[in-house]
Amino acid sequence: MQQSHDLEEQVISAVKDFASSINSGGRVVADMSSLVEATSQLPLSNLDYWERLIRSEFSSALESSSQPKWKIWSKPSQLLTWLDLISWDGYKREKTLRTISGAAPNSFFFSLAIRRLNDWVPQVREAAREKLPLIVNASDPIHVVDALCITLSHWNSWGRIEETDKQVLLTIISSKEVGQALKTKLISSTSGPMASLFSQVGRTPVLDKYLSEIAENAIQPSVRAKAYRSQFEERIVWIEGRKWEWTDIRYCKGRLKPIVSDRKLTITTSFSELLKKSSCDRSSIVRRVAAEFLVREFNALGEESLQLAKHFASDKSPSVAERGRFALKKFEESQV
Repeated sequence: MQQSHDLEEQVISAVKDFASSINSGGRVVADMSSLVEATSQLPLSNLDYWERLIRSEFSSALESSSQPKWKIWSKPSQLLTWLDLISWDGYKREKTLRTISGAAPNSFFFSLAIRRLNDWVPQVREAAREKLPLIVNASDPIHVVDALCITLSHWNSWGRIEETDKQVLLTIISSKEVGQALKTKLISSTSGPMASLFSQVGRTPVLDKYLSEIAENAIQPSVRAKAYRSQFEERIVWIEGRKWEWTDIRYCKGRLKPIVSDRKLTITTSFSELLKKSSCDRSSIVRRVAAEFLVREFNALGEESLQLAKHFASDKSPSVAERGRFALKKFEESQV
């Protein structure tokens, strides 16, 4: 709790310093080094809060550090900065997007730019569609991927994003540099909704050639399981959105049903090889997937399927062992 408070104080202080550097007549370019340093430490999972806080503090700081009244004839500063992406003024947000050039300072500022695809002003969304690919080309792929991880986890809840906006993000994902950074992120991340991110990225073939590497090396078991399942099924599945489904309209009862889409993989792997690798995985989550597909394709593997069934039947995980015993039962029935 104290750490969160200290971080907030650091961000507010950096915002005030940045506002002062804008209004000081002695500098040609505003100094945002302290602001970049402070925002680099912010958790991207709570962007709504940080965006509101920074917008409010920046607006107040600009007013309090503005030119003295006796200089009212001085021409006001027209400098647009990355913080103007979250301005109260939609015209300023649009103009900022069309004006800024070069790399995003860090993941936080690139996240602010991506969020303009869900802006309530259509002209701002249009400007974001045009400028985001240019910003990506100049930015560090790691900053881009960090922002994409949060965006792709929530974009189904964005009410204003259009298909053309989603296509912009998919085009960004499809670039070689971003694809490699995404692969590294999926493999090395110890926490976060990486399996969900993996599914959303699967809308494009950018990770197809890395599936075996992800399945064998990803730290999170859920990511390895997803990679193996995709290869077993020769397709990748993701949730497109959710729609309301009545279960009992008389009592106004219902539920949100996921809308599922899929794409065929461009690369296939030997089914037998996949079973051998996944059956020895250190996580029961992955071994359970392997046992599931052994049961499905038991008759297609011949004698090898019997050995794998015995292996699974002796597994220390009850759910895996249950599938192994079921496979053995199928074999016994086939011998009758």
